[in-house]
Amino acid sequence: MPGLLRGVARTAVVAGTATAVSNRVSRRQAGRWAQQDYEQQQSAAYEQQQAAYQQPVPPPAPSTPPTVADDMSSKIDQLKELGELKAQGVLTDEEFEAQKRRVLG
Repeated sequence: MPGLLRGVARTAVVAGTATAVSNRVSRRQAGRWAQQDYEQQQSAAYEQQQAAYQQPVPPPAPSTPPTVADDMSSKIDQLKELGELKAQGVLTDEEFEAQKRRVLG
């Protein structure tokens, strides 16, 4: 009977050790797979961000240069305003002449 008990005990120890090793291997593999999945998700998110940054920005709409008529009407408006300020006594003759030269210059 002691030989039978020893054989059963040995089998139990071997089976317990095998189970423990198998569980440990399974946990390590699951951890590695989870890490790989995480890294793949991070790299995909990074690539999406880079693609968004690399999309070409549309060029700004070309602005039309002011035409001669617009420029002239702007100068006329400024001169009228200067004339009104001179008539009100806000500007002296010298100040009016200096501002007129600036506008026309």
